[in-house]
Amino acid sequence: MRTARLNVLKPLVSAWLLFLIAMSVFSILNIDFTLADFLYRLQGNTWAWEETFITQDIIHKGGKWLSLAMGLGTLFLLIISIIVTRLKDYRTPLLYLFSATLLSALLVATIKHLVSMECPWDLIRYGGDRGFIGLLDIRPSSMPASACFPAGHASAGYTWIALYFFFAATRPHWRSAGLVLGLGLGVTFGFTQQLRGAHFLTHDLWTVMICWTVSFVLSRYLLHPRVH
Repeated sequence: MRTARLNVLKPLVSAWLLFLIAMSVFSILNIDFTLADFLYRLQGNTWAWEETFITQDIIHKGGKWLSLAMGLGTLFLLIISIIVTRLKDYRTPLLYLFSATLLSALLVATIKHLVSMECPWDLIRYGGDRGFIGLLDIRPSSMPASACFPAGHASAGYTWIALYFFFAATRPHWRSAGLVLGLGLGVTFGFTQQLRGAHFLTHDLWTVMICWTVSFVLSRYLLHPRVH
């Protein structure tokens, strides 16, 4: 039991320490504002792509429906695996995949409502009406709450990082493809939101880390990776 806990804690603690160091460097170098400034100027000092058909309807709204459809598909396969004998070996991996994606999305959504941070488009710097309050800064009690951290829409993609661990336990030669799919969806959804002025880069990076953490921890308890 102790060995099992160490197998989870050691890589988890190491990953989070490196991540927090990276976030500190991002803060010191003002990388969030540097990138947001560039994207804002690129659009003529406005968020011109905030409500375009591609960014708003196809990627933002369509991305939500795509992730939801993938989740429902996973749940359907999980249910029929209870009935169909041929899918019996996939029952636990499917339970893992459904649980990891659902818990990742719920955790990101919960943090969004517990931690108040503004979106770029809220800030005076980018045409809004609010000043910037950092993650560790004391927020004035008179300031309205805002739910822009971490990146919620990006989580609709990054939750599928769990596919890496799912395939590692079922079809090892597909695990890289699963990782690419999860990261690809997350990057697409996340960068689109940055173009719209909805999030800073670090909002997305926190989402990646949260989703990876959930997927990694659950995989250690529910899955047994196969060897090539």
